[in-house]
Amino acid sequence: MAAACRDDQVELRGDWGAVRFNVEVADTAAEHAVGLMNRSSMPARSGMIFLYEAPQRVGFWMRNTLIPLDMLFMSADGVVQKIHQNAVPLDETVILGGDNIQYVLEINGGMSARLGITTGTELRHPGVNQAVAAWPCE
Repeated sequence: MAAACRDDQVELRGDWGAVRFNVEVADTAAEHAVGLMNRSSMPARSGMIFLYEAPQRVGFWMRNTLIPLDMLFMSADGVVQKIHQNAVPLDETVILGGDNIQYVLEINGGMSARLGITTGTELRHPGVNQAVAAWPCE
C-alpha cells in the first residue's frame, strides 16, 4: 500500500493484514452530530472518519442511524484502542469510546470481525497528526 495518503481514504494495518476504506470526513461539530444518520446502506469498503482537534472522551449513539456499524476508537497516534462491533440501528444508548480518543472510524457492522481488525491496529490518513502518527503518510 504505497499510495500517497488521501483525504477520502483510510488505510488500516495490523498483524491481521491491511485494508483500505473509502471514507467521508467529519471534522466539524455539525458533521460529528450528523455522522451516518438516515442512510439505508453503505458500500462494503466505505465508512466515515471522525477527526477531533485533540484527544478527548468521546461517546456515540445510533439515533437516526439505519445501518449497523462498527466503531473503531483511536488515540492521537492513530492506534485502535477500542472496537465496538455491530452498534444497533436507532439505539440511543451511548457508546463510550474511552478517554484520550482523537479519531473514530465507522464502518459497516461486522466488518472488523470479518477482516480480523483488532486493538493495536494502525490507521493511516492525512487527518492524523503526522508528528505522532504510528503509521505516517509517505
